[in-house]
Amino acid sequence: MVLVVASSSVDSGIGCWDLHTGAEQLCYKSCASPAHGLVCVGERFLACSQLRDPAATSGSVLYWSWFKPQVEVKSFPAEPIMALASNNEGTYIVGGGFSGDIYLWEVLSGRLLMKWHAHYRAVTCLEFSEDDSLLISGSEDGCVRVWSLLKVFDDGWQRESKHLYEHSFTGHNLPVTDIVIGYGGSNAIIISSSVDRTCKVWSLSKGKLLRNIIFPSIIDAIALDPGEHVFYGGGRDGKIYTAALNAKSPSSSDYGLHILGSLSNQSKSVTSLAYCSSGNLLISGSEDGAIKVWDTRTNNIIRVLKHSKGPVNNLLIVQHQLLPTSQLNPTSQGSLRKHRSLLPPALAKFGNSKDDDEDTGVIIGRSGPPMESMGFSPISSHVMDHQITELQQQGSAATGMELERLKREYGKSMQMQQQWRKLYDNLHQYCVNELLDGDQTKI
Repeated sequence: MVLVVASSSVDSGIGCWDLHTGAEQLCYKSCASPAHGLVCVGERFLACSQLRDPAATSGSVLYWSWFKPQVEVKSFPAEPIMALASNNEGTYIVGGGFSGDIYLWEVLSGRLLMKWHAHYRAVTCLEFSEDDSLLISGSEDGCVRVWSLLKVFDDGWQRESKHLYEHSFTGHNLPVTDIVIGYGGSNAIIISSSVDRTCKVWSLSKGKLLRNIIFPSIIDAIALDPGEHVFYGGGRDGKIYTAALNAKSPSSSDYGLHILGSLSNQSKSVTSLAYCSSGNLLISGSEDGAIKVWDTRTNNIIRVLKHSKGPVNNLLIVQHQLLPTSQLNPTSQGSLRKHRSLLPPALAKFGNSKDDDEDTGVIIGRSGPPMESMGFSPISSHVMDHQITELQQQGSAATGMELERLKREYGKSMQMQQQWRKLYDNLHQYCVNELLDGDQTKI
């Protein structure tokens, strides 16, 4: 099942629909999220930052399992968190704070692994690269920065370098509203939008601006065509603009260079966009609470979904096997209620000092290889082993499916750990060889 998941800035919960039928699934209660504050963690559960009072000095991050509408885990970080992101495997969560700091937590233990000052003002959006090795952040200071997670955890790099980031793109004059990254690995492009009415295309490998596109309206949301021929920009004027990445717009275009046209002309602003490659569908959310599904080949609306109330400010496309609670027998329902143990603990508020060894605190990977800071620590493996043992003891159909999923994830985790170990060993050997060559040169 392909799901559309949407949240709002007002307390109207999180809506969930089947993309291809429009059937409504569970509605998750008690949610008032900022833009880019909703994330699906490893397709296992939903996490969302909460900002009920914009003037508040504290916020929260809440977790929902797929099978219960009520909040199951509440976290209270050290400051309000705006943007959230999770890596593909769901092993860690990254949050951007009002202060411009970025926090990285391990999911299975809730430990704060790292915190660093990333921007001068609030972090508005966060995105991971396709291989999870890079984190891209946008801020109210108008800056887009690229972070290598390996280098963020490298003590030597921090001592020798003047800054932690790989690239700092400073072309925007006003706050960044959205970021998307392409699929080309190290040669990928990054597209950013801003309140300054521009979208900028950046080269990740070259670290420079490739294209600057000026729009008739402020663009609050962008979505990239998987073929990377065009991208879509949702404007505050109610239009969804189509912009070319590899060509100029025809001379007959009403919108200027690189803008091919628009999909809609609504009265309310377009606040969020998501692209589903299955069927080439574009999903848009707007300030009036409407969620529209577009066929990008015909530019026609094929389905309209309605959020319960309030504007839509986050959209996710998630592939998940989800059964309506009405179709679950009492045995399955009882098994699903036990799934709370599979949700992670609350995120740690502060990091540990060197004298503090409590598991609920921070472990900043200062003396070990980068793998441990990336969520593949021995503690993570122990937690997963405990969950597998618990599910084997429960022994129901629902838990059997969960057991198989955990085993697959465990295998992926171990494979990724081996890859990081190999990379670390190769890097270590390279450094040793460089030092030996240097000593021979001196002799």
